[in-house]
Amino acid sequence: MSATDTRPLGVVPAWLFVLLAAALALQIAWRAARHGDAPAASELPPPPSAAALRLASFGEPEAAARLAMLYLQAFDFSASAATPYRNLDYARVEGWLQTILELDPRSSYPLFSAARIYAEVPDPERSRRMLEFIYREYLLDPNTRWPWLAHAALVAKHRLNDLPLARRYAQAIDRYTTATNVPLWAKQMEIFILEDMNELEAARIMLGGLLLSGRITDPAEAAFLKQRLEELAARVGQQGK
Repeated sequence: MSATDTRPLGVVPAWLFVLLAAALALQIAWRAARHGDAPAASELPPPPSAAALRLASFGEPEAAARLAMLYLQAFDFSASAATPYRNLDYARVEGWLQTILELDPRSSYPLFSAARIYAEVPDPERSRRMLEFIYREYLLDPNTRWPWLAHAALVAKHRLNDLPLARRYAQAIDRYTTATNVPLWAKQMEIFILEDMNELEAARIMLGGLLLSGRITDPAEAAFLKQRLEELAARVGQQGK
């Protein structure tokens, strides 16, 4: 589908927003009336199918995706800052995010939420599940979804202290992302993680290959990387003594 096939949100009929927003508001209000608070995390239902939401949206899947995202984030929204979203059923969260992406594959918000909200909970099992979801979705569209996998690599490294997992994500960015606008730091992530893993020889080989590939056209960047390569070579020499 080309960019010209996408209609701006302003042309979506106003009655559609009223209908869907009213349905969302009614369900949230009903739950609040039952429990005297915002919907609890444990009440998150299984997601409807993308086909069902597409049918209900009368041909406006992007609008349905946005409202579904609002509905999802209404759950456990009142959780304390110390334990946000940790009580959610992450199989269901993943299902909702998957459905929303099926409705609007070009939207960045589901993966932003996966990376910056759901993957950062203080629960390693839930965090890992969300990181793997980001990885799988990245593989479907590497050139637009790489920022969320880069963040996933940082979460794996700094929050989970799992350098092999962080390297796996960084390696995928370097291997599958081909867009010319991807910044150098993203393509270099695996090299830095290898250094953190004390895999200095592997990092040196990768950095040398990057310099020889011709992909570095900025003289300042090339000079910086050459200096890093010399430092790595010196460290490798020290290891061998």
